[in-house]
Formats: sequence, C-alpha cells, structure tokens
Amino acid sequence: MAGDSFLHLVKPVSVMPPMSTSATSPLNVVIHPQALLSILDHTLRRNNDHERVVGSLLGVRSDDGSEVEIRTAFAVPYRFSGESHEVQFDMDYEKVMYNLYHKANPKEVLVGWYATGLHLNAFNSAIHNWYQTASDGTAPYPAVHLTFETDQVADMAIKTYVSTPMGVLANKATESYLYVPVPHEVRYAEAERSALELVVGAKDVETREATIMNDIASLERAIEQVLEMLDRVSTYVSRVSSGESEGSIAIGKYLQTNLALAPKVDAEELEKLFSSHLQDVLLVVYLTNTLKTQMELFNSLKRSAVVA
Repeated sequence: MAGDSFLHLVKPVSVMPPMSTSATSPLNVVIHPQALLSILDHTLRRNNDHERVVGSLLGVRSDDGSEVEIRTAFAVPYRFSGESHEVQFDMDYEKVMYNLYHKANPKEVLVGWYATGLHLNAFNSAIHNWYQTASDGTAPYPAVHLTFETDQVADMAIKTYVSTPMGVLANKATESYLYVPVPHEVRYAEAERSALELVVGAKDVETREATIMNDIASLERAIEQVLEMLDRVSTYVSRVSSGESEGSIAIGKYLQTNLALAPKVDAEELEKLFSSHLQDVLLVVYLTNTLKTQMELFNSLKRSAVVA
C-alpha cells in the first residue's frame, strides 16, 4: 500500500578473494597488543580539541577471508565540524603512511580502521565509507571497524564491526550503514606476554620504571604464579563441591579431574626439588666440560708424540 513504510536490510556483502570459489565476511577478528598500544599512544598524544582519534588498521586475512588478524595501527589526522557534522579526513596522509608500512611489511595490508569511543554515528559512517570504497581501501573485502573506549581505565572496552548497507538511499551511503558486531579476541605470543607483564609491573611505581629480572628470578615468579592459580582453582572447586558457591557441575568435574593430576607439593618442598635438580644439571655440565678438556689434552699429546 502507498501509506506503508518499509525498512530494507542487506546482508553483509560476501567477498571473492583471488583463487577462491566462495568467501564470507570475517567471522572472527584477532587483535595483537601492538595495535592496541599504538591506539593508546595516539590517544595520549591527541590534540586538546579532539575528543576522539582515528587511524588505519593493518594486518592479514585468512585464505577464505573468515578471519582477520590486526597486527598494527597508525594514526590519521582529521577535522570534524560539530555544527555541520562534516568530517575532513586526510586521505593523502593515510595513503603515504600505508605505502610506507606496506613496504616495511609486505604481507600486511589494510584491513579496516579504528576510532576511540563506543558511539556509532554519522562521524563513523563517513570515514567507514572511504575505507570501504576508496581505490586504496579494503575493497573488495569489507572494512573492519574497531571501537576502543580508552576513558575507562579499569576496563577498556573493545568492539569490532563490519557494515552492511541499510535502506534505499543508495546515493547516500554514508547515512545508510548498519554495523554488525563481529567476535574478536586479543591474542599475544609469550614474548609479548612477558613485555606486557613488565609494563603492568611499573604502573604502581612513581617513576614508571620496571626492573628486568634475570632468568632464575623470572622462573621463580612463573612457578609462584602457577602455584597461586592452582590454589585458587582448587579453592573454587572445593566451595562448589561443598555447596558454598554455585557453579557448573560439568566444569567442576573437569577442573577436579585435572587438579588430581597435579602433584601435591608445597612451596618449600618444590624449592628443594628445584635446587636438587639444578645441582644435578650443573654437575652434568661440569663433567661434560671436564671430559671435553681431557679429550682435547689427549689429542694434543697424541699429535706431539707423532711429530716427535
């Protein structure tokens, strides 16, 4: 009927990467800590008149396009008019920076962009439209939009989206986007974990300095953390088993089965065992070096005897 109104929603556009017969929009987004640290650094260095900061996300995609891995990010300057709600995005700067990053890391490509703050409005749509449709943008792949709430010190919220056209305003793409949330996870390697723990250790120090521990001290700290986690999980299982706390029976049984495999050793006994093992290792190293020295001495005497 003429008086009826309709809302037309379009499913996120499927992409067709080279040498592939089918592909879908990303089903999972993996974020590396280096990208988040770059966004935090950009936030701290922003201009006083900017409440939000934006920038590009670089990373890699899986062969079928179902997973996007965000490895790094860089800032892009912009101007926003609050009265006219117009965004002036420095596209030339973004292209130059992307080319420099791409030359240094040829495997990393443009996968999307980020903005601080969790609100989605015309500001986000205007920039998102450029990343998704520009010649040097993410096309034909959908652009990933990452929002990062940096004002919440206790719990910095992160959300990732892909967009889909909404409505019938085909000539006004910046005003007709629907953002679809995409699951994400922060993934880091062991080396990154150690660096992050070192950074976190300096948060309570007035000078913001942290001392790098040697291998023995690091191993001791790791063992203490493992013992602490085992005690915490064991306490949780005991409280659930006794009815003091509510919990999943399946999870409780799984934890209890795995805890039964852990040896019941206190801290002092573990220290004695570790010291004894360390002495055995040092003894083996000493005997190996002694034997090597004796062999070299024997070969030298043998050569001397042949020459004589």
